[in-house]
Amino acid sequence: MAEPEAGQLPIPSPSSEVASTDSEPLPTPYNSSTPVDTSPPEEHVGSIDTPTLAPTSPESRPSRNPSFSGSSSTYQEDWDSNFPPLDRLTVLDLLDNFTLPQQLEKLQKGISAQTEKVRKSREAFNTKSRQARERMVDEWRRRVPSAEEQLDRYRKRMRNSVDKLGKRWNDTKAITLREKISFIFGVMNIFVSGYLIGGWPEYMHWWYTIQVLYFMPIRFYTYHKRGYHYFLADLCYFVNFLMILSVWVFPESKRLFTAVYCLAFGNNAVAIIMWRNSLVFHSFDKVTSLFIHIMPCATLHCIVHLISPEHQAERFPAIYTIKHSPAGSPTAYANVMSMLAWSTIPYAIWQLSYYFFITVRRREKIAAGRPTSFTWLRQSYSKVWIGKIVLGLPSALQEPAFMLIQYTYAVLTMLPCSLWFYYRSASALFLMVVFVWSVYNGATYYIDVFGKRFQKELEAMRKEVNKWQTEHEMLMGDGVGGGGVAGTTEDKKSTMGENISGKGLDDRNEGDDEGSRLDHIPLLNDERPAAAVVSTGVEVGDEGARDVARERKQGRGGI
Repeated sequence: MAEPEAGQLPIPSPSSEVASTDSEPLPTPYNSSTPVDTSPPEEHVGSIDTPTLAPTSPESRPSRNPSFSGSSSTYQEDWDSNFPPLDRLTVLDLLDNFTLPQQLEKLQKGISAQTEKVRKSREAFNTKSRQARERMVDEWRRRVPSAEEQLDRYRKRMRNSVDKLGKRWNDTKAITLREKISFIFGVMNIFVSGYLIGGWPEYMHWWYTIQVLYFMPIRFYTYHKRGYHYFLADLCYFVNFLMILSVWVFPESKRLFTAVYCLAFGNNAVAIIMWRNSLVFHSFDKVTSLFIHIMPCATLHCIVHLISPEHQAERFPAIYTIKHSPAGSPTAYANVMSMLAWSTIPYAIWQLSYYFFITVRRREKIAAGRPTSFTWLRQSYSKVWIGKIVLGLPSALQEPAFMLIQYTYAVLTMLPCSLWFYYRSASALFLMVVFVWSVYNGATYYIDVFGKRFQKELEAMRKEVNKWQTEHEMLMGDGVGGGGVAGTTEDKKSTMGENISGKGLDDRNEGDDEGSRLDHIPLLNDERPAAAVVSTGVEVGDEGARDVARERKQGRGGI
């Protein structure tokens, strides 16, 4: 090929345009300084078909061919360079036709359609719900209960209340039977114990052991069932355990007997006053608590002061040795210092064991509400000066303060034990004082607590019957017009209250004594015709309606 002459510019050709690279700066329709006319000739416009693959005109988008040149190319060359043949189409060329705005518009239309559908469904649901509610309210307003329906409802409610009261009375009868049995055994226990103390004191420890084997398993079961089993770790149960060991396992141990005697006549006996133990014969729980505290003292009094010296030396050598040892001898454990020293050892063992196994290891359960002796005393003596002192301390110091006060109390109660050991009359007088105190607590329970409880039950029953009477008269006055009720409201209320409290029964039975008032309290489980029930003061003449009444038949003079 001939060299171009100097001063002449080379004419670009298609082959040279294809052979150019990206590194060569070539003029394009976008970077040329002068505009280039690339429009096709007019004679070819009608003969060229418009491409279907391009959404835009060739002039509106840049060329894909980096070697595009508009200076000397024809329209066909531009077409070929911008749109490759079909066999050279790629996926990108196809995806280029789906523009993003069209996709977004289609997605927006779909979302709008779904939103409109949900809105219409919600409106339809709200409309149906409102219509159904309106229909229900209209139906409820149109339906007004008649007087007969109101009366039937009242009768049904009254029957349910009467059934509940009947169940309560039946439960009371079952409890009463159990309390009667407990009362009988409690009285017989006192009788047999007194008979053995006066006639055969050498068998008193047998009677004590039999009662321990009877009372302790029942106490363990009942307290564990009620959630009171932490009380079973108290000192009184520990003293009874040591008492059994001293009587049956180690009768020759002088130190063990000294510790048992001091703890029984000291802490256990005075606990009757501190813990307010009471002789309530019908309460098995109270009888058991009193037995745990006073029976070890009574048994020790018998085997120390009432049995013969020969039998004492044979059966209880430790007691005989201590009682007949001269003062100052190594076996004379009945002095104050020896008693305090040997009784402190088992007390310390119990106190430390209680602290670690109950107070520390069961702290979470105690905090959750499980009662212990410490929580009970803290609540019972919260208004006493010593309780205020303990509760005024920080929480971390309350338990150590309680332990220190408890040990001080035990030492103070054990100081006169030497006197109880050597003098029979002093020991008997001390036992009589604590026993009379328990009897006084029992009398207080029967008169103040038990009597007031029974009075409250009668008052609650009277109020409930008066409520039934008021509801019935309001119903009859509004619905039936008052024609089915005989008598005035005040007369019925007064008659009903007098029947429940016993005043009206006493007026009708003037010949009866005071104790017979409670015997004629009408029970509420016997159904009789309304005409036959005069004591209730209510007569309903609506289709043979029945009133419900009860008759509590018991023997005169007893509750």
